[in-house]
Amino acid sequence: MHGGVIGRQLGRYPDNGLRTMYLGIVVLATVILYYQLYVQGSVATQLVSDLDMSLAYFITISVVGNAVGALASILAGLADRWGRANLVVYGLLVTSLLVLFGLPNASSKLEYLIFFTLVSVVEGVILVATPALIRDFSPQLGRASAMGFWTLGPVLGSLVVTSIASNTLDSHPDWQFQFRVCGIVSLVVFVIAFIGLRELAPQLRDQLMVSLRERELIEARARDIDVDAAVKGHWRQMVRVDIVGPAFAIAVFLLFYYIAVGFFVVFFATTFGYSESRANALANWYWIGNAITLVVTGLASDRLKVRKPFMVAGAVISGVGVALFALATTESTTSYYHFAGIILLIAIGGGMAFAAWMAAFTETVEKHNPAATATGLAVWGSVLRVVVTCALVGLIFAIPAAGTLVDKGTPLQALADKYAAPLATLQKLDPATQKALGANPNDQLTQASAVGQIAGVPTTDVVKTVTLSTQYAQQLATAQAVDPVTLATLSGNPTNASAGARAVAQIAQKLAISPTQAITRLQALATVPKADLAFLQSTGTKVQTAGDQLKAAALIPAGDLSYIQANAAEVQKAQQDVPGQWQRWWWLCFLGQLVFLPFIWLLTGRWSPAAARRDAAEHEAAVQRELTRV
Repeated sequence: MHGGVIGRQLGRYPDNGLRTMYLGIVVLATVILYYQLYVQGSVATQLVSDLDMSLAYFITISVVGNAVGALASILAGLADRWGRANLVVYGLLVTSLLVLFGLPNASSKLEYLIFFTLVSVVEGVILVATPALIRDFSPQLGRASAMGFWTLGPVLGSLVVTSIASNTLDSHPDWQFQFRVCGIVSLVVFVIAFIGLRELAPQLRDQLMVSLRERELIEARARDIDVDAAVKGHWRQMVRVDIVGPAFAIAVFLLFYYIAVGFFVVFFATTFGYSESRANALANWYWIGNAITLVVTGLASDRLKVRKPFMVAGAVISGVGVALFALATTESTTSYYHFAGIILLIAIGGGMAFAAWMAAFTETVEKHNPAATATGLAVWGSVLRVVVTCALVGLIFAIPAAGTLVDKGTPLQALADKYAAPLATLQKLDPATQKALGANPNDQLTQASAVGQIAGVPTTDVVKTVTLSTQYAQQLATAQAVDPVTLATLSGNPTNASAGARAVAQIAQKLAISPTQAITRLQALATVPKADLAFLQSTGTKVQTAGDQLKAAALIPAGDLSYIQANAAEVQKAQQDVPGQWQRWWWLCFLGQLVFLPFIWLLTGRWSPAAARRDAAEHEAAVQRELTRV
């Protein structure tokens, strides 16, 4: 058989040490592949903003990616003829280079779409090849444990995404940084896979292996297997109700998961105002809980030798969690840790169901033809991606308010922060005054009305203030040159010599005039009626402040102000509508949890651990008889 890094085929079934190493490399490669696929979700809001995408366009990128991934998954059925290892190794190299150099250097949304599509094509192939490798190295009695570890790929891939993002976004806010880190890590894993990954020769992997004790028998049978004959008609054998049906069922069951992967940041940002780092930190609860459950479920399922009870229990737990999540979506007071608890419940249920399902599904494929394992997984991969593609298209129409908030709300919020004080001033004006100012900003009566509304005084008081301020302009300038205490003393006793001397000195100094001129100015101030001065002191300051605020508001660029005025109402309505729209989507995901349940009965395997143990004992006895014959 072919060895080295070219052929990669093993002529003998490896011992436990090497087998564990190969399984570990496959799981590591799977983690990285999903890391590459999901990293864009961690910086979704930045990506949309920087590349001038709409939310619909961003979702369309995932739609296109899943659509081409579905086609590529069908091609992955060729792994039954061409092998799996090289598809994984060299595919990993291609995706690593695209993530490191292609995606972060995309200068337009079209370039980004093209690069992501290329990644998705390769991913569609190798993410079918990796579970096929796991199956090849995993006898049925250890299948759930092995598939539980393989399923850590998407989960740990997601966890790596959110962990790195939540810990680095504050210090490295540019979205390109996340892709470059992913690309560098991916190349390291490619080197490991290039050196260490192997696969079973077709004659070995094309057989059904229930336990490791059958290794000698499998190797003995391998001499008589015609590989070409074994895979003849493999597509016809795999397009069956008990394969296509469960593949569809698990796809709709995972709708919540796939939306969480790609759009948790968008959901929590648009509905609860979370930052990207906070939303990613919350998602960590899902991935950690899911990862632990996958491993525990795999071990328990193999020990009890049953899959179906775990699928039912997991689906019920997950369904309850999704229902609670949907209910919490419209409760604005739902706390971070309340969501964390619900997400943990969904993660536990989803992990139980999926780990057991992967084992049962591959065993169902083997029941029809062990040599067509990759073909069966290609059916699953393509059905999964078609369902996700359709779901993403539906998501565009299901949450239009989220699109409004991402497309218009984000730039609107930036303008609101930039012009916070002037906008607060304009909000004090009634619509008619705002319209009149827009039509003729120099109209004095409109300005007076606006200043009055800002200051909270009648328009007549504004006019009076302006009139008196003009009439007594010099006297008011004089009054402003004198400190308030001295001015108050003179107002109560104009003959106070000490206060008069201080006032003259202050006027001369601040206005840069001679003492004689200062005396004249002070005497002119004394002629102003006290009633007018009192009015100006009580109302003039308010009017002056309001006038300054109106001038500041007038400095907002016309384009920015027009954008704010044109979109503020729509964004405000979207903020009100978005929780309900997301809630309807989560109820659709809940429906997918229910659809999953009846398809469990189509998969092979026992419900009773006792019956499963009897089957295993009978199979072991048959193997011993055949070994004796051989």
